[in-house]
Amino acid sequence: MSRVQRFAILTLLTASITAPVCAQSTATDAPTVPQLLAPSAVPENQIDLFYAARNQAPIWLKDEDGRAAAQSLVSILRNATLDGLSDGPELAGKVETAIAANDDKTISAAWVRYVQALKGPVEGVTYGDPDLAPKAPSAGAILAAAAREASLSARVKAVSSVNPFYSQLRDEAVKAGNSSDPRIRATLARLSLIPANGRVILVDIPAAKLMMIEDGRIVDSMKVIVGKPSGATPVLASTIHYVTFNPVWHIPQDIARVRVAPVVLKRGVGYLKLARYQTVESFGAANETPIDPTTVDWKAVADGTSNVYVRQLSGPQNMMGKVKFGFANGTGVFLHDTPDKKLFAKDKRYLSHGCIRLERPAALASWLLGPNAPQPSGEPEELVPVKGGVPIYLSYLTAQPGADGTIAYANDPYGLDTPGAPKAVMATPATAQ
Repeated sequence: MSRVQRFAILTLLTASITAPVCAQSTATDAPTVPQLLAPSAVPENQIDLFYAARNQAPIWLKDEDGRAAAQSLVSILRNATLDGLSDGPELAGKVETAIAANDDKTISAAWVRYVQALKGPVEGVTYGDPDLAPKAPSAGAILAAAAREASLSARVKAVSSVNPFYSQLRDEAVKAGNSSDPRIRATLARLSLIPANGRVILVDIPAAKLMMIEDGRIVDSMKVIVGKPSGATPVLASTIHYVTFNPVWHIPQDIARVRVAPVVLKRGVGYLKLARYQTVESFGAANETPIDPTTVDWKAVADGTSNVYVRQLSGPQNMMGKVKFGFANGTGVFLHDTPDKKLFAKDKRYLSHGCIRLERPAALASWLLGPNAPQPSGEPEELVPVKGGVPIYLSYLTAQPGADGTIAYANDPYGLDTPGAPKAVMATPATAQ
């Protein structure tokens, strides 16, 4: 069984176990501001072993291109506090001295520190797909990659750029002389996770916007609705392997208590049929046997002393709309269509219980599946595979390059990047949409 197949099964199991939920407001500890975790010093023996294996042949000082790369590294390190390397300016001085002294090893040690800082873990992000978690390469791997490049200058430029979104924000921050603002530091840390190549979905939570990205270029975007501060959309990375057409909505317990039970008590169980609701034994493929709604103590459900499992069958008024996009994660969130399109006209779209509602879900489905994808059959819960899977990053970007060359700051609705601000309550697997 391939990794993709294993992960696809994990996605489906997660969706079943957490019973198509979306976020719940519970009192959990607020996350810390995400930032790159600075790497420790590189043991000298790792550098020595690498050079011993190549008979002390230099990497940087062997030709003009290598020397130019070393000089570029000096400039990069001077501003490397933005990259999570607190002693970057000190390392820049050491590299300058090493160039003059023909000390190739010291330059390599500084390069290893820098690359490991860029590739290090980021606080405050969870990974539904473990393969998306950053893994800092070893010193040997970093130096071997540098040594085999035809142009070391090009290698340094490519690695330090990270991706276009990261490099543009960092460059503007350097120009503005602003390397300490927590919004810039946190945003750069989160952006460091976005791969420079391939297809990627990026959801900017503060901007309530989804971007479809190919090789670092935004090819399409749309408005979205994200979680309100009492049921915040989590910052996470995962992979979409399937598109689900004609989804069934599994109503979270708190929504069933507040929105369904009072109406049943007022209008009777006939309301359930009109709304295309079914009561079932439990959520999950093996336990969704329908039960007679007259056997449910709806008064107990309404006062919170009993639970009920209610699902809404697919159809025009289904709260999931016509399509949903699931991905493995521990909070039960996903992307989905919605019949309530008027909400996209709002400027501040922090309105859901944690899931992400899409302005143009058909456009996302078309982009994910490609022009030759089979047409949906109309059957409920129809899964159509996404070839190879596409990574999705639910991110939180409070600083962006402005049109006039300055830094533009976004709303911080969850208080993640503003010291002293009230923190949002993050989503947990118990509510939906």
